[in-house]
Amino acid sequence: MNLRSILTLADVPPKLRYASFVGLGVFAGLGFYVAHISRATSYLSDKPETCINCHVMKPYYASWQHSSHANAATCTDCHVPHDSLVSKYAYKAKDGARHSTIFTLRKEPQVLRATAEAREVIQANCIRCHTQLVSELPGVTAHSTDRSCVECHREVPHGRAGSLSSSPNALTPGLPRSGFDSFKNPHSPEKKQ
Repeated sequence: MNLRSILTLADVPPKLRYASFVGLGVFAGLGFYVAHISRATSYLSDKPETCINCHVMKPYYASWQHSSHANAATCTDCHVPHDSLVSKYAYKAKDGARHSTIFTLRKEPQVLRATAEAREVIQANCIRCHTQLVSELPGVTAHSTDRSCVECHREVPHGRAGSLSSSPNALTPGLPRSGFDSFKNPHSPEKKQ
């Protein structure tokens, strides 16, 4: 089977070829639409605003904005591995798939907690950024500790943003328009212009 026979759907019966092309076009169009409205390409960046694509992250974003880390670190500095570009994007893809599944199915918990794997990544990044400070602590090496950094530093960097309702009126930047405003719900409580 060569590329030309695949592109022309040569193995599809002639009576079904047109319907197959239309079906594939609709499928591809819906895929591009979903990628656009979900801002899929934004997840390739390290911009903190990407995290608030999901509304449940707004309290965490707001608390980060007002933390000491806001001037020195972004979300990905703490929440993804930095040992290689491959592991960074593999982790982002795996974690993003998990998050999007949970949020799409509306199964997000009231209180968000880091998974065991995420806690390991966060711990490694704390040590990576604060190597000088950590090296001065007794019994701590650059690669291992007896305790997690967040055992003592519970307030860093998200303060008490522990649940979806912890800061419902947090001031966060709005998301850019998706370009599909004609699909707005006419009964939406948003102000009409």
